[in-house]
Amino acid sequence: MKKIIQRENKVLRGIARAVPLSDIGKPKIKKIIREMSLSLAKEPDGVALAAPQIGYPLRIFVVSGKVFMKEKIPTEGRGSATVKAVGKKPGDLVFINPKITKLSREKAWLPEGCLSVRPLYGLTHRAKKATIAAHDEKSRKFTRGASGLLAQIFQHETDHLEGILFTDHAKEIHEELEPRTYEPKT
Repeated sequence: MKKIIQRENKVLRGIARAVPLSDIGKPKIKKIIREMSLSLAKEPDGVALAAPQIGYPLRIFVVSGKVFMKEKIPTEGRGSATVKAVGKKPGDLVFINPKITKLSREKAWLPEGCLSVRPLYGLTHRAKKATIAAHDEKSRKFTRGASGLLAQIFQHETDHLEGILFTDHAKEIHEELEPRTYEPKT
């Protein structure tokens, strides 16, 4: 399991490289995705992780399956997030070479934190809805729309792939020693 790197590490400030489609499904990319999922799973308040956060400057991010559970989960901010699906935790969603194709005009200031910017939290101005196009771990292209927490995740993680940290555009940045949870507004 790879350690999640912190804001001082230069890899977080670089623009991540696209994964060649011919490499998707190869052992190296499978290993990176597995390391991302394992690193994310050990963080009770983590909901997603970009490859640069564990030292790989590649355009990949993973969303934890717990985002889709019907329960209140701790997340990278304040409050609590209630999510929709029921039953056992679904698998993580993998986004390779993601590109946001649409953002809603309606925006909101949302509480946000980051596993690579501990222990800082702040408010970020994010679109309430987002659509993303990407490839999955089997190289299948897909498009997914989202609102609320998932739309915020899409924007946060694609920022990571561009070398942007939420603290670059957040307001009311402050330290919290204990991660809190938050209720995203939809």
